[in-house]
Amino acid sequence: MASPKEVLTKLKWGPGSDIRDAEIHFLHRGAPNDTKVIKGADIVELERSFFVTTEGVIPYHRIRKVMCRGKTLYESECPTLESNPESDPGNKKEIK
Repeated sequence: MASPKEVLTKLKWGPGSDIRDAEIHFLHRGAPNDTKVIKGADIVELERSFFVTTEGVIPYHRIRKVMCRGKTLYESECPTLESNPESDPGNKKEIK
C-alpha cells in the first residue's frame, strides 16, 4: 500500500486527479474520537514529512485515512476509537 504522502502527491500532481476532491482524516488529540477531517482544498503545500494546511502543519504519520470521491485511497493500520470501541475509556466496565 502506498504511503499517505504518496497518495496526496498523486492526487495533487497525477493526471485526472484533483487534491481538492480529497478528504483527509487525521489523529487530533481532544477531537471527537481523536480524529479531525479536513478537505483537500485546505492543503497549501506538501512537504517532506508533513503537509501545510490553511490552519497549520500536520505530520504525515498522523493521517488515518484519505478518501477521494467516496473511495478510500489510504487507510492506516493503526486502530482508532471509531474502529475499536474497547479503547474508548467511556466503554470500560468498572472493576470492583
